[in-house]
Amino acid sequence: MRKLFFFLSSLIVIPILIIYILNRKEERNLSLIKNQIIRVKHDSNGLIEEVPLESYIRGVVAGEMPISFSLEALKAQAVAARSYVLKKVEYNKTLDYDIIDTQVNQVYYTDSELIDAWEDKYDSNMAKISTAVNSTSGEYIDYNGEIADAFFFSTSTGETENSGEIFMNQLPYLVSVDSSWDSEVSPLYSTNKYFSLEEFYDLLDIPYSDDLDIEVIRTTSTGRMRELKINGYYFTSNDITDYLDLRSSYFNIEQVNDSIIVNEKGYGHGVGMSQYGAEAMAKRGYKYDEILKYYYTGVSIKKI
Repeated sequence: MRKLFFFLSSLIVIPILIIYILNRKEERNLSLIKNQIIRVKHDSNGLIEEVPLESYIRGVVAGEMPISFSLEALKAQAVAARSYVLKKVEYNKTLDYDIIDTQVNQVYYTDSELIDAWEDKYDSNMAKISTAVNSTSGEYIDYNGEIADAFFFSTSTGETENSGEIFMNQLPYLVSVDSSWDSEVSPLYSTNKYFSLEEFYDLLDIPYSDDLDIEVIRTTSTGRMRELKINGYYFTSNDITDYLDLRSSYFNIEQVNDSIIVNEKGYGHGVGMSQYGAEAMAKRGYKYDEILKYYYTGVSIKKI
């Protein structure tokens, strides 16, 4: 009799528990969609602002891509930016903010900043941004059930970089791909900076010399500089880009008489999606999801 009682009880209780668990899971998902708030730290004053996710994405797309870019490129940026910040939310649970509003993470502009910047073009520009964001609402980049670290940058050197050669952690979806079309659309693909010899050595804080001797110690597989010696003094690529205020660690330094010419190629760290590459692909007729799946290998696009 007791066994029969427990059997009958289980027939009632177990389905109730299953329904309860499923409902709780659904509630959590709905909460994520309806109430996701991003804690944005403003680098200029240290203040933390709470911003609804999709409003935040509009401010990032406006800050990270030229408004002249094609709609499909802007959509790709919206999904990449959403993925990036959702991953930051995971990483920064113990902090009092999720993300910083500058290139340290990703650039975010408030609505008032955009009104000041765009003036009478605000309405038309924001309508274009909103179309890109609203049409991809809730979408993020997924790799094997996890939100992807959706790194992006301005302009490639003709190829993107393997993440492990730049950040020391190789992720399977952040591998080098061809992006040679950047040269067609980006004004930053190849640029020169000029220094006098005295200025050059002063910026590097090494003794003046009439002769420049450069020894390349290590590069990435695409040729991006990692370590080098200048007149016997050791530098990392980050040292050089900081001291000389360069846009990229893909550079060549040459002495011409009493001057130094630094040729830079690309703009940014080179990992993930090239923004100008996305624009070049959009102009070729690629849709935003095709752009994302090209630059992030083996991913899928999912919706929260």
